[in-house]
Amino acid sequence: MEKDGKFHGFTMIELMVVIMIIGVLASLSIPIFRERTKQAKWTEGAGTAGMIRKALRAYYSQDPVAASAMVGSTVDAVQGTLGFFAGDLSGRYFQASNFTITAIDGDGNATISVAAPPGLTGSGVLSNAGWVYTP
Repeated sequence: MEKDGKFHGFTMIELMVVIMIIGVLASLSIPIFRERTKQAKWTEGAGTAGMIRKALRAYYSQDPVAASAMVGSTVDAVQGTLGFFAGDLSGRYFQASNFTITAIDGDGNATISVAAPPGLTGSGVLSNAGWVYTP
């Protein structure tokens, strides 16, 4: 656009530099965003494992022998016994079948293993040491 004999606006070089800067920023931020999304999905698994662990501890206080017999079971097989209704342990990414009761110590503290649902990789374990995710 010409005004008073002078051109106003951006040159092609300036526009290409801006597009290049946007491309570099996008290439840096997309992997970070994907990793954060993956961590958020695994947070759902950790939260559900915590609910299962609390329910197991309560059940252990009432019947330690029956609770100890659940070791090695997937949670979908024993969710009714623990007081969960159908769908209580169904999240957006994890289902009751993703959780396995690995161990129960003498105080009723359970170790829950979490298998990756379709679309995710890795595994998680909730124990007395806390939540541990292994990619």
